[in-house]
Amino acid sequence: MGASVSLSIDRSSPRPLSEQIRIGIGSAIRQGQLRPGARLPSWRDLATQLGVARGTVRVAYQRLVDEQLIVALGPAGTFVEDRLPFTPHTPSVRRTARDIAPGVSTHLGTAPLPFQVGVPAQDAFPVARWKRIAARTARETAARGVFQTDPRGEPELRQEISANLAVSRGLRSDPEQIFVTAGYSGGLGLALRALPLKNSVAWMEEPGYPFNAQALRLSGLTPLAIRVDHNGLVVREAIGRARNAALAVVTPGQQSPLGMPLSLDRRGELLDWAATTQAWIIEDDYLSELQLSGRAAPALASLDSHERVIHIGSFSKTINPALRLGFVVVPPSLSQRFDDLADTTPAAGISTQLAVAEFLRGGHFLRHLRRMKRLYTQRLEAAKHQLEQHFTVQILAGPTLALHFPDTIDDTAVAVRAREAGLAPTPLSPWYQHDDNRRSGLLLGIATLTNDTLTQHCQQLTHIIDEHLRDTTEL
Repeated sequence: MGASVSLSIDRSSPRPLSEQIRIGIGSAIRQGQLRPGARLPSWRDLATQLGVARGTVRVAYQRLVDEQLIVALGPAGTFVEDRLPFTPHTPSVRRTARDIAPGVSTHLGTAPLPFQVGVPAQDAFPVARWKRIAARTARETAARGVFQTDPRGEPELRQEISANLAVSRGLRSDPEQIFVTAGYSGGLGLALRALPLKNSVAWMEEPGYPFNAQALRLSGLTPLAIRVDHNGLVVREAIGRARNAALAVVTPGQQSPLGMPLSLDRRGELLDWAATTQAWIIEDDYLSELQLSGRAAPALASLDSHERVIHIGSFSKTINPALRLGFVVVPPSLSQRFDDLADTTPAAGISTQLAVAEFLRGGHFLRHLRRMKRLYTQRLEAAKHQLEQHFTVQILAGPTLALHFPDTIDDTAVAVRAREAGLAPTPLSPWYQHDDNRRSGLLLGIATLTNDTLTQHCQQLTHIIDEHLRDTTEL
C-alpha cells in the first residue's frame, strides 16, 4: 500500500508539472509528512491520481532519486530514503526569505546543517574528555550548596580567559577587566548599555554582520556602513563621512565575512581617531585565534594606549554555540561602569563556566584548536575543489567559503531553496546595508561537512543552484 501523497497541481503555472510534483513530494519528505522508508505510489497510480502523463511522474521521481530523497527498487516499488541527507523538521517550522536573510540565528534548537556558518565541527570535538570535565564540575557546583555568584563571571574562568588572551591575542588584561556574558550578543548588549551612546552615529563595516546593525538601531544608534577593501575598514572614508561618530564596531582580526585583517596603518588611524574625538571602538574578535594560515593578528585592544577599545570574544565558534558563553574585556577606566550593569546580563551557568575554565587550564582548548585548524584546512580545499568546477569560489576567514554570483541572481531565494533541501548556506547580499554596494553570493560553512558527506552535499548544492538558474531563466 503506497503512502498517501497530497499534491496540488497548478496547470496555469509556468513551472513544469514534473517540477511541481518533485517540489511537492520533496517538501512532504522534508517536513516529515512522508517518513523514511515510506512506500510511494507507482508512476501509474500517481499519474492517474493527478491526471498527468506517467512520463511526467517518472521525471519527478528521477530528480528526487538524484537528490537522494527517494530510492527506486524497480518492481519492488519506490520508497522514501531510509537515511535522509538532513534532519526532517516539523511542518510548523517554515523558513522564508525573511528568516534567512540576516544569515544568523536560523537554526535555534536544532543540530547544525550542512554549510551552516558560525558553528564548529562536531565530529572534531573531544566529547569524552568534555563529558568528564563537565560531570566533575557539575558535582563540584552541587556540593557547594547555596552561595552567591559573581555577576561578572566565575573568577576561575576570568583568570583563564585573561591568561589565554595574553598568549593567543597579545592582549594583557587583569581578570577584573573581564566580564563573562551570554555569547557575543550578550557582550555587545552589555557594551552598548554601558557606553554613553544614545542618538549617536556608529560606524560599521560594509559588508558586515547583520546582527550588529540591528543591535545598534535597537540601542538608539544610527549605523553608518563604511566599505572595506583589502586592508579592512577604510578609516579615512569613515572620518570624512562622520568624523564625530561616537562608536566604531569592527572585526580587525579577520573581517566578517570577507576575512582580511585590518592593516597596521588602518589600526593606527582608527585608534588615533578614537583618542582624538573621544569615541569608542568595539572590537568583535570574530573567530578569535582560529586563523588557518599563519599566526592570528594581535587584538586591536593590545595596541590601545588611550583606553578606547572594548574587546568582545566568545567560545561559540571554537567550542560550542550551545554554551552561550562570551566575554568582554574593558579598559580599567570602564570597569566600574560595567560592574554596575553586570547583573543585567546573565551568563552561562556556573558549572559550564567552571568546565570551560578547566578546559582552558588543562591545555585541552589549544590542542583542540590545532586539530580543528588542520581539519578545516583539509575540508576547505576539498570543498573548493568540488565547487570551483562550477562557480567562482573564494576562501574567506576560518572555515568559510564564498560562492560569488552575478548581481542579478537572488541569493536569498537560492538560500531558501537550499534550506528546503536541508542545506544551510547564508546569502551574502543581506550583509550589505546599501543597495549600491550589494553583492550576490553564498557564504558556506565547511565545518559541518564530514569526509563522508562533503562530496554529496557539494553536488546537492550545485544541483540546487543550477535548478534555480534554470527556473529563473524560464520565467
